[in-house]
Amino acid sequence: MLAVCTALAACLTSLPAAADKLAQTIAAVKPSIVGVGSFLKTRSPSVVFSGTGFAVGDGLSIITNAHVVPTNLDAGKMEQLGIVVGAGQDFRFRPARLQALDRAHDLAHLRLEGGPPLPVLTLGDSRTAVEGQALALTGFPLGMVLGLNHVTHRATLSAITPIVMPSLSSRRLDARAITQLQRDPLHIFQLDGTAYPGNSGSPVYDVESGAVLGVINMVFVKGLKESAITSPSGISYAIPSRYVQELLQQK
Repeated sequence: MLAVCTALAACLTSLPAAADKLAQTIAAVKPSIVGVGSFLKTRSPSVVFSGTGFAVGDGLSIITNAHVVPTNLDAGKMEQLGIVVGAGQDFRFRPARLQALDRAHDLAHLRLEGGPPLPVLTLGDSRTAVEGQALALTGFPLGMVLGLNHVTHRATLSAITPIVMPSLSSRRLDARAITQLQRDPLHIFQLDGTAYPGNSGSPVYDVESGAVLGVINMVFVKGLKESAITSPSGISYAIPSRYVQELLQQK
């Protein structure tokens, strides 16, 4: 009985320490996490949010999902691709250009056009990730409806599983593509954490170190797309950070 009480006391003592560590990690990563979207001066609102991103490298590189990057900017009206930084209603837009795109892994690399560099996140080695590992993700699940407010969710790495990424056209998934998937399948992280459509591009990081191990790109939806917000499944998917490293090496 004494041994059981001692073990229970040790567990209860460790809980506040773990919570404090996560709080410290969240405070450290938030300045590196940005909104991604476009700016058009004559539009109301002038900034349209499309997803989340985060700064890496020299502080001028932003990583997000390929599907987050707007594809139909109005060049005639000088609509700009870029990021949104700040918090709450105190935010500003910074222009960026598309540096590299990896549709196979749903990743994009944006480069800020001038201005001061942002604080950066460290890319961890996703090959060291293990099932059951405690993770967290921070982003903007509701976009900018209530301002630019960072939201963090805990997550557990439930599985490292092969998956077929959705293509723009099902006709592209031909015999050759299927053979390639069998030879070199894309392994993706399945998480038991809650994410929403606005979380696309959010970093998934180690709770202790803050090192990024993945990038949120999909949410499992029960029923209609709209139910992702009203009735979240609690199942999310992330692209391992090894593919981010490969993207950053592209010129």
